[in-house]
Parts: sequence; C-alpha cells; structure tokens
Amino acid sequence: MYDLIIIGAGSAGLPAGMYASRYKLHNCIIGAMPGGALATSHKVENYPGTLSATGREIMDRFTEHAVSAGSELIQDEVSSVTKSGNIFTVQTASGKTLEAKYVLLAIGNKYRKLGVRGEEKFLGAGVSYCATCDGMFFRNRNIALVGGGNTAITEALYLAEICKEVHILVRGDEFKAETVWIDQLAKHSNIQVHFETSVTSIEGGFGVEKLILNTGELAVDGIFVAIGNQPETAIIDSLNPTKDSAGYIVVDAHQQTNIPGLYAAGDITTASNKFQQTIMSAAEGCLAAHSIHEDILKS
Repeated sequence: MYDLIIIGAGSAGLPAGMYASRYKLHNCIIGAMPGGALATSHKVENYPGTLSATGREIMDRFTEHAVSAGSELIQDEVSSVTKSGNIFTVQTASGKTLEAKYVLLAIGNKYRKLGVRGEEKFLGAGVSYCATCDGMFFRNRNIALVGGGNTAITEALYLAEICKEVHILVRGDEFKAETVWIDQLAKHSNIQVHFETSVTSIEGGFGVEKLILNTGELAVDGIFVAIGNQPETAIIDSLNPTKDSAGYIVVDAHQQTNIPGLYAAGDITTASNKFQQTIMSAAEGCLAAHSIHEDILKS
C-alpha cells in the first residue's frame, strides 16, 4: 500500500515524487517514458537556472532527483484507476495492481491532429508530431510544419538545421509565439512562412509527396504537425472528475479535484491559467505533494 501513486513521469510527476519523498510519503511514479514530453524537446532556454539544454538533459536531472529522494519509478502505463471507500486501485498495462490512499494524475496532453485525409495513412511515413524524434529522417529534404505557436517555431528552427527547406504553414495571419523565437526565423534562409494557409489533404505513394492546401499544392517529403495538445484523462473518467468545456481537469488552489484523495497537476489542469510550461507543471506537482502531506497530517 502506497501513501501516494503518481501517474505520469514528466515535468509535474517527477517533482511531485521528489517532494512527496521529502515529506516521507511512500510513493511511486508510473510512466511509460520517464521524462515525459519535454524529454523530446530539442532545446529548452526558459527554465530558470538553465541557460540552454536539451529537454532530455533537464528531465534526466528531474528523474535523478526524484529517485535519489526516495521515489520508486515504475516504467509502465496505467490502464485504469478505480476507488473503493478511501482506497484507490491502479491497474497497469503490464498487469500490476497497486493501491494507495492518494492518487496524483500528472500525465500530459496528447498531440492534436489535423484531421485531414492522408494524415493517418502516412503516420510514420512522412507525418510526424515530434521534430526531435523524427527530424533526422528528413536530412536535406523539404518539409512542411503546421502551427504558429512556440512549439511550432522552435521545432522549425531545429528542422532548419537539418532540412533543405522548411515551410511553416500558419492558419491565421500572425504567429502566436514569443517574439524571441519569431526573431530567430530571419536567421534561416531556408525557412519560408505561409500565413492564412491550411492543409486540406496529404498525398503520396509509399510516403508523403505533396500537400493540398487552401492556396494550392506544396511538394514536400514530410509534414510535422505542431498545433497544440489536448488533455489525456480517460483513465480516470470512471471516477467522474469535474472538467471544463475543453476537457481539462478542474482543480482548486491545492491541486485537488472534486474527488477526495484525487489530485491533478500539470498541463491537464485548469490551474496556472493553463500556461503550459515546465516550470508551471513542476510547481503544480510540488504543490500537490505538499497539499497531500498536509491532508495526511490532518487525518
């Protein structure tokens, strides 16, 4: 029996485990990929105290800190969470059954898709949602990247170092990224920006060959989609947590949900004004661990 099971081994879950361990709470952190989504980031320059590092470097330090503090790290996926009385039961994909008095849901979001013809067909054959993961497959080739936010711009900058041409397709008439990133686009002559442009279908043979756009056709060897994420919280739906209209879990100032003993932290919550940054996720995870410790002291 654990005091706390943390579901998610990323920016929120690992700091939560570190703090929980410092509070002497018997806890485990469950995650299929230790480090979470940030571990795939090519470069991070906005985490305090780290001028520039890869996402993997930062998350490796997060993982080391949590484990050294006393958290048990379980590399697995959670398939379901149920509750009977005051005890939560967590089932994993590998067949483990774990119990705890408290659960902290700290999983991230899933990639938002374009929803156009050819997207599913060419997944892994020219369609990607992670430039860091798949960029090297397109060395010296022409690619398109859809999106206008921080993630899209930073991924485009990374791809510009690898690819022959990078076409940024922005649905609106302006970027929604930080100025510091937008300014760097001008340093790369192989980046072309197409505003008010959307993809209607992805076509090719064995792989992506061209995109059909609202403005015409564009010949490319691949397309990267960076249009945001959506909360992935289905594993706790049976508990009926309160969510907002977009599917984010509603939490109070202590990161607690409407379900006693169930807390949530990170990108999946309504906290931090939905400012989805590593520092915010880490803070929410730490606050959740602190709140759980305080709740235990009161009981």
